[in-house]
Amino acid sequence: MARGVERFFGDPSPIQRNYLIEEFREEAAAEGGIASVHIQVGAEDSMAEARWVQSVADANPDWPLKQVVFVDLTADDLDAQLDAFQTLPSVIGTRQIVGRAPGEDAVTGTNTLLDNAAFVAGLQNAGRRGLSFDLQLIPELMERTANLLAQASDTAVALCHAGSPHDRSGDGLAYWADELHALSDLPQVRCKLSGLGMFDHNWSLGSFRPIVETCLDQFGPDRVMFGSNFPVDKLYSNYPTLVQAYRDLVPRDMHKAVFDDTAADFYSIFPGKTVDNLEI
Repeated sequence: MARGVERFFGDPSPIQRNYLIEEFREEAAAEGGIASVHIQVGAEDSMAEARWVQSVADANPDWPLKQVVFVDLTADDLDAQLDAFQTLPSVIGTRQIVGRAPGEDAVTGTNTLLDNAAFVAGLQNAGRRGLSFDLQLIPELMERTANLLAQASDTAVALCHAGSPHDRSGDGLAYWADELHALSDLPQVRCKLSGLGMFDHNWSLGSFRPIVETCLDQFGPDRVMFGSNFPVDKLYSNYPTLVQAYRDLVPRDMHKAVFDDTAADFYSIFPGKTVDNLEI
């Protein structure tokens, strides 16, 4: 992203620096983290990004690391691209952003993916290969997207940032919760509690509470996972404060599912093993 250019989540200047595995591990491990998943960050060359992440994984064998890569699922050479990505052992899924925020979407045009028949075919292709799909969108797009995902029912989907409820008014949250049913009704979809500060920079337990409770109610703890969204959420908080907030909001008997098992299963981090404390 361009330095100092305002984004939907605020001014990125404070985090426009290298944020590498050593710093992340220190922050995550202090809260009990033992593994992580790198979600693509929009590098100009997605294959170069993926190869670099693989090199980080190779250099840190004591820290299990998976990655979700960017690929244009509508590309004519999709099979060749996915073949190349799948030579990297850390690659577990793909992401192609459908929606970030109404203002940015109007400029980028990413919403048009939902009108492209090749997008559904690409989702199906990913699923056949055992690749998951990280879905980032806004509530206004949930019903249309759910109709497409239903045609790719074998593709496991992680809903990023709880579906980006950008309007935090009472009416806005009610609308988001109603639209969310279109996705939570699909068994293939998991929900990620992440990035909630992007539309609420002065967040509190009280402002996060209705979102967390709605996600747990609609998806159940076995389909909900915690995600740090670091370093972006570093703009609004620090790591221990963020983690503790979610620990306080998620009922204690759901902690193992939300903070460990759902992510471990979805991203195949520790196949066949019981784990504790993952950070996404």
